Amino acid sequence: MGDSEEPEPTASTPLNGSPSRHNGVDMGAMFRSEEMALCQLFIQPEAAYPSVAELGEAGCVQFRDLNVNVNAFQRKFVNEVRRCDELERKLRYIEAELNKDGVNIPDLKEDLPRAPNPREIIDLEAHLEKTESEILELSHNAVNLKSNYLELTELKHVLEKTHVFLAEQEGTNGSDSLTRALIPEESAGNTTMRGRLGFVAGVVPRERVPAFERMLWRISRGNVFLRQAELEDPLEDPATGNEIFKTVFVAFFQGEQLKSRVKKVCTGFHASLYPCPTTHMERQDMLKGVRTRLEDLNMVLNQTHDHRQRVLVGVAKELLNWIVMVRKMKAIYHTLNMFNMDVTKKCLIGECWVPVGDLVLVRQALDDGGKACGSSIPSFLNVIQTSEMPPTFNRTNKFTKGFQALIDAYGVSSYREVNPALYTTVTFPFLFAIMFGDAGHGLIVTLSALYMVLWEQKLSKQKSKSEIWNIFFGGRYIILLMGVFSIYTGIVYNDFFSKSFNIFGSKWHNNYDEGTLQNNSLFMLDPNSTAYDGEPYPLGVDPVWQLATANKIVFLNTYKMKLSIIFGVVHMIFGVCMSLVNHIHFKHYEHIFLEFIPQLLFLVLLFGYMVALMFIKWIQYGPTNELATSPTCAPNVLITFINMMLNNHATVPAGCSEYMFTGQDIVQIIFLVIALLCIPVLLLGKPLYVIICGRRHRKHAAAGNGDVNQGLELQPEIVDTFTASTPEKQEHEEEDLVELFILQAIHTIEYVLSTVSHTASYLRLWALSLAHAQLSDVLWTMVLRMGLTMESYVGGVMLFIMFGCWASLTIAILVLMEGLSAFLHTLRLHWVEFMSKFHMATGYMFQPFSFKIILEEETEEE
Repeated sequence: MGDSEEPEPTASTPLNGSPSRHNGVDMGAMFRSEEMALCQLFIQPEAAYPSVAELGEAGCVQFRDLNVNVNAFQRKFVNEVRRCDELERKLRYIEAELNKDGVNIPDLKEDLPRAPNPREIIDLEAHLEKTESEILELSHNAVNLKSNYLELTELKHVLEKTHVFLAEQEGTNGSDSLTRALIPEESAGNTTMRGRLGFVAGVVPRERVPAFERMLWRISRGNVFLRQAELEDPLEDPATGNEIFKTVFVAFFQGEQLKSRVKKVCTGFHASLYPCPTTHMERQDMLKGVRTRLEDLNMVLNQTHDHRQRVLVGVAKELLNWIVMVRKMKAIYHTLNMFNMDVTKKCLIGECWVPVGDLVLVRQALDDGGKACGSSIPSFLNVIQTSEMPPTFNRTNKFTKGFQALIDAYGVSSYREVNPALYTTVTFPFLFAIMFGDAGHGLIVTLSALYMVLWEQKLSKQKSKSEIWNIFFGGRYIILLMGVFSIYTGIVYNDFFSKSFNIFGSKWHNNYDEGTLQNNSLFMLDPNSTAYDGEPYPLGVDPVWQLATANKIVFLNTYKMKLSIIFGVVHMIFGVCMSLVNHIHFKHYEHIFLEFIPQLLFLVLLFGYMVALMFIKWIQYGPTNELATSPTCAPNVLITFINMMLNNHATVPAGCSEYMFTGQDIVQIIFLVIALLCIPVLLLGKPLYVIICGRRHRKHAAAGNGDVNQGLELQPEIVDTFTASTPEKQEHEEEDLVELFILQAIHTIEYVLSTVSHTASYLRLWALSLAHAQLSDVLWTMVLRMGLTMESYVGGVMLFIMFGCWASLTIAILVLMEGLSAFLHTLRLHWVEFMSKFHMATGYMFQPFSFKIILEEETEEE
């Protein structure tokens, strides 16, 4: 599976997403995690930056931090990291300005820019500094101009609204003394009124008007007369660009003391006060001048905006390239902070985990990094031996990535153990389809997944913020297989939107006259008569069962329940057999005899035997047979299994046999005894083996030469005396043995009990399949048939409405809700019932230093 010729690797070949050495779906690479090697890198300081940059592009190295006890602010490249942080701050500011102005930022092309070399970093810093300063100056000028424009606009509205207020007072001839007192007098001073009344005019935020009015009334005890008018058009906030609604007001008062109070209230409510002449001519002249200044200022604002747009559009073309370059640069310096300097301060030393198959790729990246900086001393890689458990790395592509994610969600596989994801690609959609089995609903799921698969490149470029959509899109290949398998099981069940297809013609036929059928509403056809041809339906369930209202559910119950038990037991046996592969690979041969064989025998001799009885019953008993092998005398498999466990005997009718074959009682006793004998082997075998092997190991160690004792040849008696004189060591060994016995007891009890509970757990395949079929039938009967039973045009309209309701409920309930339920149950069957037989899940994920992964994670966070 992996022995074919491999293309020459390059330093830019990605590791994650698509395999670096395999372009297709290599299932052999998924059988177990890849072999890893712990390596030491020796790099010259001048070649460190380009070399790490090449490794980041390759994405096949996981660095170890050699400075765990060193503070982040005391590391060698902390200043360079701070420079990168400052560049990121500038880029965030530029991006915020682009988004504020609605400038479109073009997407990146396929080829991302590489990390800048140290010489380019200085030019990039200078360019970003200049760009930020220019945008800051433009923004500051724009804010100042907009502030002036806002003030002039508010002054214009104040002059217009105040003119209306004062014109109303001048044109009033009523007898109200207050109104007559408020008529302005043509005299010097813009706030002087007849009877020493004055006024102030301005604008106040609309939401503050009620409180503003109450405060004026309280400070003056009702001696301030307030006139106000709302501005219909919103104004623009110069700083934020948000719309603000304001109200023009004129407050009339008497006396300087009250004037001072009114102005303080205006200041407290952020009201802007503007000068307002008392005469009509002066107001008109001021208004004319304000309008002229507004026109000039508006022209300047437009020119400033156009210039700002040209600057921002030019920056937008390079923004994403700058962001990628700075993020790569920052990642490089963070990685270099994990390196150590040698004693001579002339070489950087780093440690990393590397897949053995990518060692050539890493060496090539180091060579390219040295050539990029012109270093005369090459960097080299040294593979070192270690007892530390390496990380787990399963090379995936876009098809297998979703299935691997399902496994890793439960727990990362231990290093080099069998990877369940390989078998999950088939077993997961198949078990799902058993519960979801409807060809019509499976067709909907298949078409939905096919849309995401065929247009995956276009859809992947659309950065959706919907978490549900991202989950569905990430598992599009899983959904596609689930839909295809559901179509297959729907054909086997002969179920298409709760209806059956009669493609090959039913093997049942009616041999009764019309009168007999009319007098028997629940009439059953006898398979022992001429009503049955004796030949099975070519594919799936005979469609005549759709009409069997009396015993349809009974037949499907028995059929699907036995299928679920059969598939469950086979699935668990397969899981136990996978543990054999792990034992052989890790050379734990004693586990084969002390764990694998007893577990397999216990499962096969009890529940495998029950499955065999189901097949024997299907083959041996038929409606046309004699009495002893007729369905009437067929033993109940479940009762037979229970009697086997309890050593009981069942009561059978005359002429029938309790057993299905001769000698079955002897076979059952033998199977039960062997299965029970497997329990003490599982319970005591491994601990006793450890005790025996431990003693042998100590004796073997005692017979050797003790070089640490200056060449003295120690005798076994001397060594035994020495070890026995260490009470702490002896106590520790006893504690380990007690712990081993306890753990093995827990493991044995869990396995023995789980064989029963896990087998029963697979009955969910039957339960959900039956529930799905019945719910689909209810939707058809209660909803769609309402439109089919009506006549004339009313029936057509009703059918149109009912079809819409039926289609909506089908997608919402049967496809989405039932599909999610079946998905979760299938996930549980794999995590608990299947993987617990061989999957330890004690590893940790291989997380390579990859620019592609880093950029994707930061994009998702944004």
